[in-house]
Amino acid sequence: MRLTPLTSLTPEQKELLTAIVGPRVEEPPPPFLAWARNMELAHWVEHLGRYCRNESRFPQRLRELSVLIAGRHFDSQSAWNAHYEQAIAEGVPAECLDRLARGEAPEFKAEDERVFHAFAHEMLYDHFVTDETYAEAMALFGEQGVLDLIGCIGSFSMSAMMLNIFQIPLREYLPRPFPEIDGFGRVAGSEG
Repeated sequence: MRLTPLTSLTPEQKELLTAIVGPRVEEPPPPFLAWARNMELAHWVEHLGRYCRNESRFPQRLRELSVLIAGRHFDSQSAWNAHYEQAIAEGVPAECLDRLARGEAPEFKAEDERVFHAFAHEMLYDHFVTDETYAEAMALFGEQGVLDLIGCIGSFSMSAMMLNIFQIPLREYLPRPFPEIDGFGRVAGSEG
């Protein structure tokens, strides 16, 4: 990890940790390890993150999918591993997620998952969204839902980048989901 370990928490950091995970946490979630070093930023990041995790217009299944889409785009194994099982528990098909992890088209069958992924993928990779995908997203999610989609992908992208930049340790007992990524870098010979 590129950050010095937190040996103790200030009252403000303890309050942030409680806001994120509740009062009885044994192991702080990896993003906390970085955000807690800049409490001014952490305050705003947590408000947006809480909204995206718990209050957006999407069912939890699509919220979890948004974390995985952003995590995969930024090759954040830590973000992926933290939400993969939750996404499956919420009903996202494991075979679709496994294809996404390998960099293949996920082939979602559920219309909302397919459109959600198409919109996010175009936004992240092309930096634009086609008229067709935009129209499908508007029909399914409405204007406020499309704004939530953009906000969730943005929030989770920021977290994925932070996890990688500060090399927040991967939990050793979890698999390495992306074949071309080893720790915090690309495997020699892989494209990116």
